[in-house]
Amino acid sequence: MSAIPKISSILNISQEDLEKESVKAYLHIKLVHCESEIFNIAKKYGISSIEEFEGRYEKGEIEEEGTWEDFFKLDHLEAEKESIKKALEVVQ
Repeated sequence: MSAIPKISSILNISQEDLEKESVKAYLHIKLVHCESEIFNIAKKYGISSIEEFEGRYEKGEIEEEGTWEDFFKLDHLEAEKESIKKALEVVQ
């Protein structure tokens, strides 16, 4: 049996509101984690975006060897961040 009916009863809120607030909290936590990882990679290379990372590769300012993993991770994180923001708009 789902815990949602029990918890909504204990908290005296509707199941719908509990589900909505739970999803919002989950998405906010995911967004903060994602932004934290983006910040750490950006700080490591002195960049602010995947575009800047790529531009610095092209200029030879960042060595490709040993940094591609971070490049692809940053690209993935920026896409994930946008997806989370879109999902948050849905539940707002």
